[in-house]
Amino acid sequence: MTDVLVLMEGIEKSFPGVHALSQCQFELRAGEVHALVGENGAGKSTLMKILAGVYSKDAGRIFYRGREVDIPNPRAAQLLGISMIHQELNLMPHLTVAQNIFIGREPRQRIPFVLDDKRINEQTRALLDRLHLKLDPRTKVADLTVAKQQMVEIAKALSFNSEVLIMDEPTAALTEAEIAELFRIIRQLRENGVGIVYISHRLDELKQISDRVTVMRDGRYIDTVETAQTTADQIIKMMVGRTIYEVMPELRDEPYSETVLRVSNLNRGRTLKNVSFELKRGEILGFAGLMGAGRTEVARAIFGADPVDSMDMWVMGRKVQISSPADAVAHGIGYLSEDRKRYGLTLSMDVEDNVVLGSMKRFLNALGIIKRSDTRVTVEEYVKSLAIRTPSIHQQVKNLSGGNQQKVVIAKWLTANTDILIFDEPTRGIDVGAKSEIYKLLNELARNGKSIIMISSELPEILRMSHRIIVMCEGRITGELTAAEATQEKIMRLATQREDTTTSPTEPVYA
Repeated sequence: MTDVLVLMEGIEKSFPGVHALSQCQFELRAGEVHALVGENGAGKSTLMKILAGVYSKDAGRIFYRGREVDIPNPRAAQLLGISMIHQELNLMPHLTVAQNIFIGREPRQRIPFVLDDKRINEQTRALLDRLHLKLDPRTKVADLTVAKQQMVEIAKALSFNSEVLIMDEPTAALTEAEIAELFRIIRQLRENGVGIVYISHRLDELKQISDRVTVMRDGRYIDTVETAQTTADQIIKMMVGRTIYEVMPELRDEPYSETVLRVSNLNRGRTLKNVSFELKRGEILGFAGLMGAGRTEVARAIFGADPVDSMDMWVMGRKVQISSPADAVAHGIGYLSEDRKRYGLTLSMDVEDNVVLGSMKRFLNALGIIKRSDTRVTVEEYVKSLAIRTPSIHQQVKNLSGGNQQKVVIAKWLTANTDILIFDEPTRGIDVGAKSEIYKLLNELARNGKSIIMISSELPEILRMSHRIIVMCEGRITGELTAAEATQEKIMRLATQREDTTTSPTEPVYA
């Protein structure tokens, strides 16, 4: 297993406002499963999308079988023998298995514009037989389970005679039986000399399937280790072992003892499983977990944005029924989505209109006309108290920085007299200086008796801001930590504690 298929050196990639990859490297050998791990935003998928031709690199070199290559697009990658199976499957549900695998490369009959369905099905059947997959080539993809659709993606990749197969979170939506079948196919491909890059958050899977593990952190390469000689704790320490913010956390006032929100027995299909928790007045309650853990789904359920199978909820000690965002707002709950530009703001409108949009009824006179003098006074007060940097309240929100856009959303919910605020990734996409301002603002809101649920994928942020931390994994709450006892390692251990894991949270997932 010394034949190097892929070597990436000094890879750089920037997006507007984000230095996504800095001097990254990666090596893949023939006949190995090489796991690529790191926190959300570590750069794993970005690095592999460069290898697969989805993104172009800004600097660095890529060698394929010892020869330096340029990979400008996915087609160029496929011609080299590199295929990527994305977390979001790219199949056409209305077409058959065979049609999906050979789309754009269909065999044709003597008349060029007539497809040869018989040959397509025969070639697909031969491909599926190689993988020992019991699938009918004529079945529509819409009729297959997610696991079977993933097998179709693998078959499609192999139809290009791929020697490199990149799998991004391949088990995220699979059952244990389906994962076992996927692992069988991966082992078969490894035996046939295919090099497999396995991107995953599930550390307990690595021992089962990978030969080596590369760890990334904050867009940088950290280390590559042999799986057999490494523990999960060692990998976790490499994943989280840094401090992003140099400013010391502010001293947190203790929250009140009064419970303002209690959620019990929250269930939604396979997405949320028996989620229960309490929120105190003046508390910042952090929700931590990896991608797909269900944190945003909890927030949207509480806010009435998504239907649920079951949920009991009490606000200020009174049992309530919330079926829509309007119900949530009426009970004093506000939700700041992680996608503020899509769900939190109307970018073409000005600051004034955005701030009062959620509580417009308060500013109408008897004839239903907006009392602009009242809205102006209210908005100018929030612009001053929240330090929103804008030339005037008539500036279009799309022209503000990310941090100031976030403050406008906060002002909107404060204007609506909400006492419970759910912040989903409150500092995503804003710079370090603006982050510090948002942190001060959240602390000030808590000191003034507002209760805050803060969802964040940045562990230093969670540790810096939270009075308590709830950790989720695969739709379940796997632990609760006080600010005093929480560490990055403890959070990450709980965040990777799957339902079938038999080891205790204080032990390595594997050793």
